[in-house]
Amino acid sequence: MTPDLTQTMGPQKREAIGPSLVLRPRDNPFASPFSRAVSLLSAVFLLSVFGSLLWTSTTAPPLDRVAEPELALELVVGRMMEIQEDRERWPLWQQWLVEWMMGDSDQQRLLAIEWYRELVEAGGDSGSRVRLAILLAEEGREQEVLAEIQLWQELPEPMPLYARAIEAAYGLNGMEPVNGQWGADVAVALADTLPRGWFYRTLMTRLAQRLGDDQFLATLRAPHLHEESQNWESQDRMTDLLLLELICLMLGSYALVMVFRRRSQPDFIRVASSGVPPPWPTEVGTAVLLRGGSFGALITMAFLLEPPGDSLPVEVLAIPLANLPLLILASVHLLKPAGLDVWKGFGLSVEPARYRQLGVATMAVIAAGLWGEWLIGQVLELVGASDHWTEWFDPALAWGSGSALTVSLLEYLVFAPIFEEIAFRGLLFATLRRRWSFASSALVSAAVFAAAHGYGMIGFLGVLWSGYLWAWIYEKTGSLLPGMIAHAANNLFVSLTVMVLLR
Repeated sequence: MTPDLTQTMGPQKREAIGPSLVLRPRDNPFASPFSRAVSLLSAVFLLSVFGSLLWTSTTAPPLDRVAEPELALELVVGRMMEIQEDRERWPLWQQWLVEWMMGDSDQQRLLAIEWYRELVEAGGDSGSRVRLAILLAEEGREQEVLAEIQLWQELPEPMPLYARAIEAAYGLNGMEPVNGQWGADVAVALADTLPRGWFYRTLMTRLAQRLGDDQFLATLRAPHLHEESQNWESQDRMTDLLLLELICLMLGSYALVMVFRRRSQPDFIRVASSGVPPPWPTEVGTAVLLRGGSFGALITMAFLLEPPGDSLPVEVLAIPLANLPLLILASVHLLKPAGLDVWKGFGLSVEPARYRQLGVATMAVIAAGLWGEWLIGQVLELVGASDHWTEWFDPALAWGSGSALTVSLLEYLVFAPIFEEIAFRGLLFATLRRRWSFASSALVSAAVFAAAHGYGMIGFLGVLWSGYLWAWIYEKTGSLLPGMIAHAANNLFVSLTVMVLLR
């Protein structure tokens, strides 16, 4: 650890330290016993909020994150299965691209079964039980299917009828369909439980094939023609999205190599004279973070307890309002005493002559993020771990109204990159950097950033990597802009993926 530079100040009121200025200890507006007590109470409150968030993320069932898990999972898995069926007809280069960027199809089918088991064990509806049995049957896991549908015999109708339908459709226990009318009756009953989609079409197609009912197969095929047309459109959009990510990865990798090769030139990607170490003492920065963070947590809790309903303006302002106290305190007590504003203090004002460096730095950190996420995914696949579908599913992106979609996109692409980078990199990381090494400061700030998202362990690792990268690029460039743009790009890729797959 390096000593706090504020302890070595001479008689001058301010003295230049690297690219910034440092206030004298006597300028600390939070030095009184009362102010220290307020800071202590703020720390206790924030720790309790983070503790409850961590407790919830590690102990609460993941399905609690989604209001309608049955509907959401049917959409997620149904689209996954449709893509797997259609993928066989795609050109080889498209198949390779999708598998490289999104993972192995066999692994996705196993995940679908695991997710439906979880939903059924959590008390999922009858449709979830039928969908699980279909997935198991399609994987050829006959004994598991029989064990599942045996439980249905004790349930009220139509579950025993569904059990006989699955036995007949897949030839389990030597069960044979009686006649075409029986299959039509099953189709009518099943339509009340399974919306027309991959699960319904798959089961009824298997049953119609065993009945030898060509007319029924044609009836099933007719609505699927429209679905296929939609799937081809989704394929084109998905391919465009993956190509965009691939282009960003290639250009960014080239930029990353340039940065690495010229690592001995510290000014190669520096775009602003601000950055770290910051122009405020550690104690003042800590007090601002604790108080601003506490006010923000209170505002966020108020929005959670009293949702704004369909009020679009209030929803849009939720994140800015929660971050406003921290910004005001930082501007008054951290930046203004050093003669800085938000634009100069966080390196947000870049001269045109430095735009090239800004572009290189931004593309490099985007590529580093994509490579890191891919590597994390490969390692997790080797150990048999995966992220939970509820961590990336967003109802507003999947089926929300136009206003709900607008609010979500504003949050993900504008507000989160701006306010989170200011809070976690511009203030938290920079304040820690006054006393600690880069690695310690970046890891601690990234860990707090990841914990604030409330994800499980796998999601935590992905956000931790991103937070560490964005701290690194802030240190190297002196500007939050590369991190903000990379943050927005990361959220854009995730949002577009959800919308292309599910909407």
